[in-house]
Amino acid sequence: MSKKECCATHKTSVGGQALIEGIMMQGPKGAAMAVRTPDGGIDLEYKTVKHIRDKIKPLGWPVIRGFVNFIETMIFGYKCLMESAEKSGFDDIEMEEDKMSKLDKWIDAHWGKTAMTVVSTIASILGVLLAFALFFYLPTISVNFITNHVSFDLSNWRATLEGVMRIIIFIIYLALVSQMKDIRRTFMYHGAEHKTIFCYEAGLELTVENVRKQSRFHPRCGTSFMFVMIILSVVLSSVISVLFPQLRDVTVIWMLVKVLMLPLIMGLGYEFIRYAGRHDNFLIKALSAPGLWMQRLTTKEPDDSMIEIGIAAFKAVITDNPEDDAI
Repeated sequence: MSKKECCATHKTSVGGQALIEGIMMQGPKGAAMAVRTPDGGIDLEYKTVKHIRDKIKPLGWPVIRGFVNFIETMIFGYKCLMESAEKSGFDDIEMEEDKMSKLDKWIDAHWGKTAMTVVSTIASILGVLLAFALFFYLPTISVNFITNHVSFDLSNWRATLEGVMRIIIFIIYLALVSQMKDIRRTFMYHGAEHKTIFCYEAGLELTVENVRKQSRFHPRCGTSFMFVMIILSVVLSSVISVLFPQLRDVTVIWMLVKVLMLPLIMGLGYEFIRYAGRHDNFLIKALSAPGLWMQRLTTKEPDDSMIEIGIAAFKAVITDNPEDDAI
């Protein structure tokens, strides 16, 4: 493919999320999720997406919309993920009758899918607590330990050290989970999602062959967003640490400050990702590079069946006029 063909002829607002054996896409026509069913077919379902910013206009203002969009995306994405697990047959994997304990049989008989909902909810709560422990508590107490056991003053570098440690933990975490079989398949669908969007942006026909040739590293990816958030948190924390040094002296207060900064960090990160998605200059490439590098962990090369899923979901949410799909 020539260099001219590789260059995007138009940018698009369409974005998506990898699911369990499927992909969800959002675009001008709303949202749609395509899932590979146990019989090998494709289940395509349109989804109605309602944004709170449509009712409360200030929530759609720049910076503010980033935090609002993040919350909405998390909720909607989780629902799609659970639905994809059911459609793909992931939830239908049952234990053999003779291997089920009496407790398992009782729960299955009396609670059925309600038990799965409860388990999923508990797992989500534990996931949030784990994320807080890994990315907030662990870096803070680790830096406390370091500063208490060195002979020189590191107080002015505290925020930077925490940020570096947070980045290291993030990379190690992604590297470990990417080795899990089911997660790896999800990352392959993630790659199919990116390749499909790139194919459309290049002005090429959405075929398996054309999509396969595209890059799996996209600047508007959620991985890039997370990495940008970490970098922004380092910068803002460092500034606050220098301006208000008394805040960093109390661990609980310092952690609370970092939590309260999250809406601002998400808002700024969202605006940067949007800007990066529709611009292609040297500065943007340099600032986007770390996030794109991280996608080597969170995206994998998809097979043709996964690309078919990406194409099906994408076609369902675009219009006949490319200008209507633009960012």
